[in-house]
Amino acid sequence: MIGNDIVDLALAKKQSNWRRKGYLEKIFTQQEQHLINNTQNPNLMVWNLWSRKEAAYKIYNRETSIRAFIPLQLECSYESENIGTVSCRGFEYFTKTVLSEDFVYTIAVSQQDLFKTIAAIVIEDKIIKVDGIPFLENQNSSFKRVVSITHHGRFWKGIALKFEY
Repeated sequence: MIGNDIVDLALAKKQSNWRRKGYLEKIFTQQEQHLINNTQNPNLMVWNLWSRKEAAYKIYNRETSIRAFIPLQLECSYESENIGTVSCRGFEYFTKTVLSEDFVYTIAVSQQDLFKTIAAIVIEDKIIKVDGIPFLENQNSSFKRVVSITHHGRFWKGIALKFEY
């Protein structure tokens, strides 16, 4: 399984005041708060961890069919600013994050070897939703390919697992 998430940093700066009292405690574990409070760029760390949690949650939701707001149960283990894992209720997901001046973008997978099988899709591809979950429809058959899409502000990203039709 795959998941992805993107944060438009300019829009996040306008829309979210993560420094307000109680915000970090509602979203981030003690370990994650420690990372945020002990980095040179706390703003970037907040959105890095948030993006990882969101990407992993997309996989968790597909695997369990559980839809819930559970950010404290999605715990990031931070190997570096680009690599880590997210654990949730006995599941573990692997993440790779891209940081830029404009956005934070994370891809999560349920198995590490899936990273090498990920392909980008474009917004023009035929994406359908079944029970709120996106799929890429193959025009030549009834087969639906699992995809993950994310958008925030100026950015849209879609991914799918590579395979031959």
